[in-house]
Amino acid sequence: MMYLSGGTQGFANAIISRVKTARGGQIASTLMGCVIFFDDYANTVIVGNALRPVSESLKISKEKFSYIIDSTAAPVATLAFVSTWLGYEVGVIGDALANAGSDVAPYYVFLHSIPYRFYSLFAILLVFLVAITSRDFGPMLNAEHRARTTGKLMRDGAVPLAGGIKLETMEEVPKRAINMILPLIVLVGISLFGMWWSGGGFGAESFIDAISAADAMLALLWGSVAATIVALFMYAIQRIASLAQMMNAFINGAKMMVLANLVLISAWSIGEICARVGTAAYVVDISRGVLVPWLIPALLLVISFFIAFSTGTSWGTMAIVIPIAVPLGIAFGIPVHIAIAPVLTGGVWGDHCSPISDTTVMSSTFAGSDHMDHVKTQLPYALLTGCVAFFMFILISIDFESTTMDIIALALGAALVYLVLVILSNRSMKKNNITISELK
Repeated sequence: MMYLSGGTQGFANAIISRVKTARGGQIASTLMGCVIFFDDYANTVIVGNALRPVSESLKISKEKFSYIIDSTAAPVATLAFVSTWLGYEVGVIGDALANAGSDVAPYYVFLHSIPYRFYSLFAILLVFLVAITSRDFGPMLNAEHRARTTGKLMRDGAVPLAGGIKLETMEEVPKRAINMILPLIVLVGISLFGMWWSGGGFGAESFIDAISAADAMLALLWGSVAATIVALFMYAIQRIASLAQMMNAFINGAKMMVLANLVLISAWSIGEICARVGTAAYVVDISRGVLVPWLIPALLLVISFFIAFSTGTSWGTMAIVIPIAVPLGIAFGIPVHIAIAPVLTGGVWGDHCSPISDTTVMSSTFAGSDHMDHVKTQLPYALLTGCVAFFMFILISIDFESTTMDIIALALGAALVYLVLVILSNRSMKKNNITISELK
């Protein structure tokens, strides 16, 4: 419907008037991804729909655009003080603390775990570094070089997950950015209000308590319906299109989601099968014999990664591993917030790499990218930051109580991410005879 009204094109034109290069477009996409912090699903939908025309006009490859969307969805939402993830994570942490006999406030643990979410922090850092420096490596470098030099945003034979449906646009109407911005403001505002209201509203002790107890899916449904109604009235008043044309646009938008829904159903089915045969429990059990205090955080990161990668769900991983991580931390003298941090960030890492993850699928969908091309080009970047996160968990385990060690780990990890990016990009560009100037 936003496409029909010309709102998306108006918004894209407003950005294009200020962003003249592919590098500028990538930076703008990354910043917008960080602004939409309250839910990873909403992030992929809003950023993908709003900036896809911009990325196309600036010759940013579909692989790169889907990577930007994916890297600023779950990694951002899991760190946000107010988000749909917050309610779930605090709930799981609270249950684990209660079962372990601890009276520590779960939200306190959540907040103190943020500096130790190394994968999430470094993943966001990497996407900014890639956008600012125009450095890429591996399959992503080839995809970006193809897009800049040939104008082909996808490889020959690629099948975009959106199904290749061409959305209708009313060419004769003025392209007003407000026709996209106002419905999105309604979506965000009503969704946040819905989270607060469904979580207790005025009866809750605080806004954070209300968000923690919210029915996020119901709230997002309220926001979506409200945004659709507002868009209908806006476009009708402006005489942009008839009701029949707007309903056709609505149905065409729904058609874009059919293939993605089928993939998601398959992903959930595989996840349910893994749960029923005890895959996750088996992975956790076979790792218990090698546990020593300095290895526990790094090992929990790896375990969480493999469970999330295999099942495609970071939330399911948290529910499985956090009840084990909390008592392990207490038993071995590891601060609880450090014990759960590798689980929270390791789940995001595995989810980020998994081809059956819902957010990975949705990133491909709303970027209009071939799904497996997105997975293959993103994987080296995720493995880079994941490996750095692994070594940083080893580093902080030297002294769990040292604040200085924590600062060193963050600074050293950030430096390593940049250094490895430079080394790998230089090698890839030299091998393929590509210069940075061709990618800007």
